[in-house]
Amino acid sequence: MYFTQDHENAILEYCTTTCNKRRTVLYVDWIQPAFDEMVDKIVYTYKFTSLPNIDELRDECKIWLTTILEKYDVSRGSKAFSYFSVITKNWFIHKVKQTSKRAKREVDYEDALKQVDPEKIVCYNPYIKEREFSDFWKSLWDEIECWDTNDMKENERKVYEAIKVILNSVDDIEIFNKKAVYLYLRELTGLNTKQVVSQLNKLRKKYSLFKRDWDDGKI
Repeated sequence: MYFTQDHENAILEYCTTTCNKRRTVLYVDWIQPAFDEMVDKIVYTYKFTSLPNIDELRDECKIWLTTILEKYDVSRGSKAFSYFSVITKNWFIHKVKQTSKRAKREVDYEDALKQVDPEKIVCYNPYIKEREFSDFWKSLWDEIECWDTNDMKENERKVYEAIKVILNSVDDIEIFNKKAVYLYLRELTGLNTKQVVSQLNKLRKKYSLFKRDWDDGKI
């Protein structure tokens, strides 16, 4: 009985209230524990445990559920438990299909490796990878600092400034998974999850342009 009527009521209240503090209480005290248990039970019931990196996928799914929480509409006639159970199962089924396709590609890749002359294989140098990683983050930070906040609307600017705070404080704050990042962003901006995700999508476009230039060697 991890998903009781009290949890249903908490989701209904979350979807109707506009108070961010109340939403945080509802999510932390009621919704998150129910979602955590629901995802874990679905994973074991439908044997999704065979998926690689299943622990990471479970955390990813739980974060995804927070982003679609407001989409639940009781007027459609389904209970919150049924609604979120079905979309969670479908989410993992989609991951199974993705994994199957990836596995086939990797098998083809392994077959190709059999044709490689071992004498021509280049040894891996960790320094190169570490230096590239360091240069990437330095360039990314320089890029973020150059983003023009004058072109940003208020909510986008709030999320932008919150991201800078988190990046500047990585040694001082405890972030265990993506869920914690969303909670920090909500606390720093005063926005709800949907608003945070919406503004993050805008910033992701800026990041995508930077990443493309980096990959093409323009930076």
